[in-house]
Amino acid sequence: MITVVVADDQALVRGGFKMILETQPDIDVVAEAQDGVDAVEQVEAHRPDVVLMDVRMPRLDGVAATRRILAKHPATRVLVLTTFDEDEIVYEAFRAGASGFLLKTVPPTRLADAVRTIAAGEELLAPTVTRRLIETFLSTSRPPAISYGLEHLTDRERQVLELIGRGLSNSEIANHFVISEATVKTHVNRVFSKLQLRDRVQAVVLTYESGLVQPTRP
Repeated sequence: MITVVVADDQALVRGGFKMILETQPDIDVVAEAQDGVDAVEQVEAHRPDVVLMDVRMPRLDGVAATRRILAKHPATRVLVLTTFDEDEIVYEAFRAGASGFLLKTVPPTRLADAVRTIAAGEELLAPTVTRRLIETFLSTSRPPAISYGLEHLTDRERQVLELIGRGLSNSEIANHFVISEATVKTHVNRVFSKLQLRDRVQAVVLTYESGLVQPTRP
């Protein structure tokens, strides 16, 4: 059973999400939160698998709440839901550790599937989509390049990380280096461990912020 906390400042929205998800036999909404502070408290109390997190909330916004939750409960997965289709919000949510992003206008079946995807440890957006969002944001607002711990990687690990940043899957990386996919997975796991990355989304963000991968210019 996948346990979920729904965080949104609108009661009707929370109720709608809860109604949709609880029609699914494998999903249980264990709590609702009316703002970011409440979300942090509900996660502490219930330790859910997934948090549906609104971005615009009083007292503490969804991005800040995501940071607080994942700092203390890194196993919890956060799926960001918003009506604001803005690249910067998506970028900041991923930097905070969110594993997926959906607009609130998604069909009900897509919402349930998204929760399952996130709970399974996968990212909702493909790395290529994430990369495009990051490139759009960084092309106009470039953070200063710092090492981000890249000096701790071997040459091959650094190469693997760069290809992740360029949107390649494990099988594509294996084909690129003419090695087994199992070997690629070993490299990926070591990269994530050394750099304390949660998933490929954070890995893509890091490659751009560190300057390992450069944004594509028109």
